[in-house]
Amino acid sequence: PHLSAILVGADGASETYVASKIKNCKEVGFESSLFRFPDTVTEAELLDKINSINNDSSIDGLLVQLPLPKHISVQRITETISPEKDVDGFHPLNQGRMVQNLPCYLPATPYGIMLMLEHEGITTAGKHCVVIGRSNIVGMPMSILMSRNADPGNATVTLCHSRSTDLSAITRTADILIAAIGKPRFVTSDMVKEGAVVIDVGIIRIEDSSTKSGYRITGDVDFENVAPKCSYISPVPGGVGLMTIVGLLKNTLRAAKGEVKFSF
Repeated sequence: PHLSAILVGADGASETYVASKIKNCKEVGFESSLFRFPDTVTEAELLDKINSINNDSSIDGLLVQLPLPKHISVQRITETISPEKDVDGFHPLNQGRMVQNLPCYLPATPYGIMLMLEHEGITTAGKHCVVIGRSNIVGMPMSILMSRNADPGNATVTLCHSRSTDLSAITRTADILIAAIGKPRFVTSDMVKEGAVVIDVGIIRIEDSSTKSGYRITGDVDFENVAPKCSYISPVPGGVGLMTIVGLLKNTLRAAKGEVKFSF
């Protein structure tokens, strides 16, 4: 299997993510290639490269690392990637098929979380799952996957966001709480009920002069104070971030096998 990545600019976090993906490809025996562009690249140049990769039969999967510069339309880039090579699972065709429970490439982070729940044998059927955050990358697809007639799945899902009122009252009813809001240590102990399963999707750099790098990684959950209340909790780093790469690699393997076909 051959996974290709496009990286625009020199964002530190994006550099780290892409390097990790390349490293993991090597570990499992996948081929990988990286195409770098300066942040001055035009949208047309980027679209030309994507179309070239779409037509390259030696490449099975393609991801464009986000964020992109403001002058480039993320939607246009996403829709140009061939859905059969869209191993990040962002293309509207893949997300539409996900809603209908049809063969598709699932968004890598929600896919990784579902694999985590399955591996740990966590019961989701009939449980109340609260998702904080409604992005197209995590929150929205996560809510769909948890409510689908599947295992894991069959949960009753509440999707919360910036307009939700009395958020703590909602989160305290969650058997499974998934935090994907991008705010460091946002979820505190008083927001979580005893015995809950808490999954922390946040990966945020915060300044820390005591470290060599000058920063440390934290999540959306106040782990130290929340963990004692939980039956399960995912750490940051080392939790969902690693499972996202697992989801990406499994999608790439499926693409290499031609398991998902689209007819137009």
